[in-house]
Amino acid sequence: MTISVGDKLPDVKLVKATENGPEQVSSSEYFKGKKVALFSVPGAFTPTCSARHLPGYVEKAGDLKSKGVDEIVATAVNDAFVMGAWKSSAGSDDITMLADGNGDFAEAVGLTMDGSGFGMGKRGQRYSMVVEDGVVTQLNVEAPGDFSVSSAEHMLGQM
Repeated sequence: MTISVGDKLPDVKLVKATENGPEQVSSSEYFKGKKVALFSVPGAFTPTCSARHLPGYVEKAGDLKSKGVDEIVATAVNDAFVMGAWKSSAGSDDITMLADGNGDFAEAVGLTMDGSGFGMGKRGQRYSMVVEDGVVTQLNVEAPGDFSVSSAEHMLGQM
């Protein structure tokens, strides 16, 4: 079942990419007590994700924070080392990278896709959500191949 507005995020392990290496975190603890703009991409370093999705959140980070967002989080079914390298090459200190290496989070929120045709296996769909104290208050899921409703610009228009 796909997560919906009003649902509490499921409790699964994610791995935060940090300067000191991977740090395992619990999603229920991580999202507690703050307002988070979360976006998911099918894969770090993939064309749309690197050329448009991440750069949009980097560019609009200040605007999102001025609307009360405490943290901006990117997630993908990649390991923490890949997510850390992606942040180093295209991200900023305004974006937290949470790796979903085994796809447990994507599976738990019901937002997986099959990228086998591209040699990518099971991945997370492209989406964005606002999470307030662990509860989804906005959810924007892209149609396959699209990039519009999960953008930082779209999210800002909803706030």
